[in-house]
Amino acid sequence: MTKIFVASRSFGKIVHDGIELLRREGEIIANPYGRALSSNELRENLREVDAALLGNDVCDANVLNAASRLKVVSRHGIGVDSIDLKAATDSGIVVANTPRVNTTAVAEHTIALMFAILRKIPEADLSLKSKRWEGLKFVGEEFAGKKLGIIGLGAIGKEVAKRAKAFGIDILYTRRRGSDADLEKELGLSFAPLETLLSESDIISIHVPLTPDTKGLIGRKEIALMKKGAYIINTARGGIVDSDALAEALRSGRIAGAAVDVFDTEPPDFSSPLFNVEKIIMTPHIGAYTVEAIKRMDCIAAENIAKVLRGEIPEYVVNREVLSSQKLRMKTSV
Repeated sequence: MTKIFVASRSFGKIVHDGIELLRREGEIIANPYGRALSSNELRENLREVDAALLGNDVCDANVLNAASRLKVVSRHGIGVDSIDLKAATDSGIVVANTPRVNTTAVAEHTIALMFAILRKIPEADLSLKSKRWEGLKFVGEEFAGKKLGIIGLGAIGKEVAKRAKAFGIDILYTRRRGSDADLEKELGLSFAPLETLLSESDIISIHVPLTPDTKGLIGRKEIALMKKGAYIINTARGGIVDSDALAEALRSGRIAGAAVDVFDTEPPDFSSPLFNVEKIIMTPHIGAYTVEAIKRMDCIAAENIAKVLRGEIPEYVVNREVLSSQKLRMKTSV
């Protein structure tokens, strides 16, 4: 019988469309841990399954080389940095993801974090719930009139720009491919090199994937270029910002605050200095998690698996070179 391992913790718990689709394809084996799995934990669970639906679980060569029956790994989300794509391709395993489905959710969470940090909402909430009336202690800043710097102008970065523009602010952007006159005209943005963006922006929002080129992109040198009193928002990936450098900048007052939804490791290392500084808002990687986004992710992630098991090609294959591989495990003529 076909076996499908479901590791993603949200899958089937909030909406049920995707899980019902998978039940028609085979036996579902649920994540026994209720959290993201380590490489060794995932290796044991994928030994005898035909398909896997993963969250941020570590799916490296150690896992894939032991999964002799595995035909497809479907990622519940867009990022695939936790999956060894070369090892998957070498083993004939299709890797698919769910791009663009959480664009609105992450963009809205990013804007929400900006307002929360500027208006000191978490601290004010905690104070009042502690039965204290300290209104003047939480005097914040207005979003209007600020200059926003967006690092990375993919789908999410564009949606952040559209929403931020409605508040009457100036927006700088930088991206690997350089400037785009049509995009600038459409969204009312201005291109700037990274160094200029850092030195001129009041708020910096990060929207690039984690790659060897972007790992540690914002470190001590880059933070030193920022305006004194600026803010950093990171809803992309934790490794893009040097956590130690960020904690130092917050502790010294070099920057006014930060809001992060992502961490170097997840769950994070709670001994990290970020958990011992003030003026930072942290959320547990929930940017993509709205009911609407999860429903879209569930359906596409499940459909990716169903198509491979039927011998069809999913729309969102990440390692497309596997489709021409002689080792391809799909029952298809491709």
